[in-house]
Amino acid sequence: MSDFGVTSMTAELRRVAVRPPSSRGDYTSAHWAQPVDLDLLAEQHAAFVELLRRLGCEVDVLNPVDDMPDGIFTYDPCFVVGSGFIELRGAKSARVAEPAVLAAELHERGIPRVGQLIGDATADGGDMFWLDATTLAVGRSYRTNDDAIDQLRQILEPDVTVTAFDVPHGLGPDFCLHLMSVISPVGEDLAVVYEPLAPVRLLHELHRRGVEVLPLPEEDNLTLGCNVLAIRPGVAVIASANDATAALLRDRGVDVHVYEASEISKGEGGPTCLARPLLRG
Repeated sequence: MSDFGVTSMTAELRRVAVRPPSSRGDYTSAHWAQPVDLDLLAEQHAAFVELLRRLGCEVDVLNPVDDMPDGIFTYDPCFVVGSGFIELRGAKSARVAEPAVLAAELHERGIPRVGQLIGDATADGGDMFWLDATTLAVGRSYRTNDDAIDQLRQILEPDVTVTAFDVPHGLGPDFCLHLMSVISPVGEDLAVVYEPLAPVRLLHELHRRGVEVLPLPEEDNLTLGCNVLAIRPGVAVIASANDATAALLRDRGVDVHVYEASEISKGEGGPTCLARPLLRG
């Protein structure tokens, strides 16, 4: 059995890469809410890692990277598919060096690079999620442009169909609104969705597929309640301060695990952002 490969958002998360935060970096310029308690940030990240291990995940802990405050969010710089990974290109100035760093680390772990965005293409992993094993949803956003979507199609098709959805303006280009900011699949037939910002075409597609939409309570929007990491069907991880969302998930029979996120969430990243799945299923 291979020790890498991802074509699902909810199949059992067997192996994942995480990166502890660095104490050296311009967190203000990277748009982290201030002030950031860096010691507490490191403690909360370490507790998140231990939670993943307790839930049965093999965790590859990467080295912290100086001067890359967003390096803690390992989902974005490279995207893992069934046969390897695609090295992306970040649009946010504070993140442009991250893809090459993560790509080298994945290569060292025996995961082949099957594609690389070039030229004017920019994309974050946060704009990508699997609708099914052969369909990749990609958000067209301030972080992911048409050039990237075209190149992803060239890399993945015909084995994988790339379906694009327009992400709304939200708070503008300086803030992080990814496609996965408004949807988190937690099972094959259940997804948490922030409907006010969800692309209508995506809502229609979920309905067509028979996926139940669990509307995010408005009070949990700013605390990243729509960012839910599925460990396996029926088991999920969510950031603290999202009690209403956690309660709705538990009402649907989901085993919800909460980690303390007061400092981590200041970087606009939840549990899906912190974890780069390397092997699911």
